[in-house]
Amino acid sequence: MSTPTQLDIDFVSDVACPWCAIGLQGLLEAIARVAPAIQVHLRFQPFELNPGMPAEGEDLDAHLSRKYGTTPEQNAQARAAIRARGEAVGFHFDMDARRRIHPTFDAHRLLHWAGDIGEAAQLALKQALLRAHFGSGRSTARHSDLLDAVTVAGLDATAARHVLEQGLYADEVRTAEAHFTQAGIRAVPSVIVNGRHLIQGGQPAEAYEQALRQIAQAL
Repeated sequence: MSTPTQLDIDFVSDVACPWCAIGLQGLLEAIARVAPAIQVHLRFQPFELNPGMPAEGEDLDAHLSRKYGTTPEQNAQARAAIRARGEAVGFHFDMDARRRIHPTFDAHRLLHWAGDIGEAAQLALKQALLRAHFGSGRSTARHSDLLDAVTVAGLDATAARHVLEQGLYADEVRTAEAHFTQAGIRAVPSVIVNGRHLIQGGQPAEAYEQALRQIAQAL
């Protein structure tokens, strides 16, 4: 029996990014397809789309119009396209529930904490945060909402509350963000395989699968 090929993947993303939710669905499907011949170690890395966002957040349409110059009609069309793409890969977007956008720094601190627990714990929390925000309109900054996601992920809410209240992992998150920014990451999701190969954007499973097989074959 041949030894499986090992790939390390850094999934650079933000929990306020709808295409990151879509891309993650595609990547997980691709990972399942290439197993067991290819074994993937997946780590989520932080990226803040709006690092200067005030604590109270901002109306979503106002934010998109200010940042991208789009109209409410264009925003509605984009939401419809995202919803359809999400449903196609098994991720439900409730665009009516998500009316505000909030900072994500504390969510990234919790994800770093979960990553120290283990790969499965970090994945479970990432998925819980994405579903809470995009499926139920929960805040990515309000501590009660973040702790609810921790509980849904099956993690220790008391330990997570300590992380939030004590400001833990702030330096680690900022260091990781600086590393990937200096490496040229300007948009998410960015999938980095073995620290060298970049797959950009929320790709379908087929695209991720092809890339993983080609990278593994070249090793």
